[in-house]
Amino acid sequence: MVKGISLDPDSAVVDEHYAVVYAPRKSRDRFSEGAVELMDTREQALAQADPAGKLYAARVMGPSRSSEGLRLFYLIEWL
Repeated sequence: MVKGISLDPDSAVVDEHYAVVYAPRKSRDRFSEGAVELMDTREQALAQADPAGKLYAARVMGPSRSSEGLRLFYLIEWL
């Protein structure tokens, strides 16, 4: 469970993923779909990260629909 988001074992809609996240500030814990690029593996996420460009490897959970109708990903951990 991440900040109120829990996984339903019978559904694949919201799931954990490795990703590269565009984050101007690493203090945020949720990101819009447009700031997240999903990766197949941890290694791939680490290889695609570019801290100078504010692109960081992470484990995220999502997508989850917000009350405003946006698709969000929630940070589990920075890699």
